[in-house]
Amino acid sequence: MEFEYEIRRSEKRRKLTITVERDRSVVVHAPVEVSDEKIREVVDAKRFWIFEKLHHVQKYTPPPPPGKELVNGEAALYLGRSYRIEVVDAVTQEIRFDHRFIIPKSYISRRKAVLRDWYRERAKEVILPRVRRFAARLGVDFKHARIVDNRYRWGSCTVKDNVNFNWRLIKAPMFVIDYVIIHELAHLLESNHTPRFWNIISAQTPTMEKARAWLRENGQILEEDI
Repeated sequence: MEFEYEIRRSEKRRKLTITVERDRSVVVHAPVEVSDEKIREVVDAKRFWIFEKLHHVQKYTPPPPPGKELVNGEAALYLGRSYRIEVVDAVTQEIRFDHRFIIPKSYISRRKAVLRDWYRERAKEVILPRVRRFAARLGVDFKHARIVDNRYRWGSCTVKDNVNFNWRLIKAPMFVIDYVIIHELAHLLESNHTPRFWNIISAQTPTMEKARAWLRENGQILEEDI
């Protein structure tokens, strides 16, 4: 069971943690004073856990190929529901959403970029205010909350107390979005995935297990391009 891992040291980090990213890379986050030998000991102790994560079929299945050209009657996800796409001859230079996606025909050639921009703007409108709301509920402070383009992670909490969220989350149901938000904010209270960490999340979102199951079963769908 051999594998390579990357070591990322930070002066602000107090504990050593290991993450297995969605691209199957293994990253060790460590305080600057922790030696390479100590890191090897921890990695060896967690070897079976890492191996299990590396061979998780659903989480690490590569994303599907890009979608085909937009046509009337196809659908796109938004907040957990599938809505019909209507391609129209229109002068307007924007996508409209009215219980369906109304997309000018002139956008077909750059459909992926246009839809991505639309999703990112909706993610900023929907997700970022909820980040502030849940942070107040948890009694934590973050420096910046951002919507980012990261195909391999739904969210992250940095050592500088920034929280980042994948724009693709806007395709998921609200209970899944809330789970990811609370998950990342909980790292401001507990950096590792300890029992205390999971207790914090479950106390804030009773649908934690349902949300985790939804992401395991449907996460790949969020990564699909139209």
